[in-house]
Amino acid sequence: MGLFTRPSVGVVVQSLLAADTAGVMFTKNPVNEADERVVEAAWGLGEAVVAGRVIPDSFRIAPSGEVLECTPGFKKIAIRSAADGGTYDEAIVGERREQVCLSDGDVAQLAALATRAEEVYGPARDIEWAFSGGRLYLLQCRAVTRAGSSPRPSPPPVDSETVAAIEHVPLFDGLSPRDVEGIAAMFKERRFEAGETVTKEGAGGAAFFVVESGEATVSLGGKEIGRLTAGDYFGEVALIDDGARTATITATSELVCQGLTYWEFRPLVQQNATIAWNLLRTLAHRLRTAQDDAHGRA
Repeated sequence: MGLFTRPSVGVVVQSLLAADTAGVMFTKNPVNEADERVVEAAWGLGEAVVAGRVIPDSFRIAPSGEVLECTPGFKKIAIRSAADGGTYDEAIVGERREQVCLSDGDVAQLAALATRAEEVYGPARDIEWAFSGGRLYLLQCRAVTRAGSSPRPSPPPVDSETVAAIEHVPLFDGLSPRDVEGIAAMFKERRFEAGETVTKEGAGGAAFFVVESGEATVSLGGKEIGRLTAGDYFGEVALIDDGARTATITATSELVCQGLTYWEFRPLVQQNATIAWNLLRTLAHRLRTAQDDAHGRA
C-alpha cells in the first residue's frame, strides 16, 4: 500500500453465535447477474453451507421481497458450537433433513437486510448471516467477486494425485500442465461415507465434482441409471444453467471427490476458451446421445 511506517492492527474478539439457522446471501445473482437475491440456508452454523457439507435450502427473492423460487435441500448435519469451545456435528434425522429451515418471516427479514446492505455498502453484496434466538445477525458483507476483477495470483503447490485426477477430465483436455495445476488448486476435497447422498435430484446445483476414488450410483426417479468411479465427473450442467440437479448421486463406498463451486466455475469457463470449447463438445455429445436414445425408442 506504499506505507513507510509500521501499521498497527486492531484485534477484535467476538463471541460465537449459537445459530439456529445460517447461510449466505447474494444481493445480485452471482451466476447470471439477475436482479434478485439468492439465499442458501441450513440448520446450525453457516460453516455447513460455506464448506459445502450439506445441500442447502435455496431461495430466489425479488428486490420487492417476493419469493420467486424455494428449493428444499438435504441437510444431513448441523454444525453447532460446543460449550467448551470449538464446534461439533449434530446429525439431522427424519423429515428435518428436507424441511425448509427458514420461515416466511425469516425470508422477509433477509430481503430487508439485502436492501439495507446495498443502501449502506453499495450494490452486489456477498453476505453471511445467522438467526439466533429469533434475531437476524449480519456476520459479513463484501462485494460479490467478479471474473477478471483482479489478477489471479500464482497457484499454490497442489497434491499430485489431485492434479492427476483433474487432468484426466475431458473438460480440461488440451490445457498446459501449468493451467491444469492452477485449476486443480481451486478444487477442494470432499469426502462422503457409503450410503451418503452427494447430490439430490431436484435440489439446487452448487458444485462441480471430480471423483478421485471410490464409487457412487446415479439414480433418476429412484431408479439406478449408472455408476461413477475414479476419473468420472458430474454437476457441470447445473452450474451452467443455474438449474436443479438432474439426478441423485449416492456414495456406495467411501467416496473422495474434488469439488469446485459454481461461483468459481463460471469465471473459469469465461476466461479459458479451451475449457469452454470442451464443455460445448461434452454437452453436444450428451444431446446427440439423448436424441439417438429417443429415436431408438420411437
